[in-house]
Amino acid sequence: MTTVNRPIPVAPTRVTCPTCGGESIYAISNPYRPFCSARCKNVDLGAWASEGFRLAASSNAEDQPIEDSPPSSASH
Repeated sequence: MTTVNRPIPVAPTRVTCPTCGGESIYAISNPYRPFCSARCKNVDLGAWASEGFRLAASSNAEDQPIEDSPPSSASH
């Protein structure tokens, strides 16, 4: 008797769409993953393109530009 190794079917992973918050299937069958649709993917791309997503700037003194001080008016 010959046994055949068949892959065990796995349920697709369901995730939350980052744009609309709806359910999205995270699998090869969904070309828009992790988004649920082309619309949500394009909305996200548009937000990046228009600089809607930004990282907070640090306020370290090292990061601040050095300003030139005006010349001193005192005579030597």
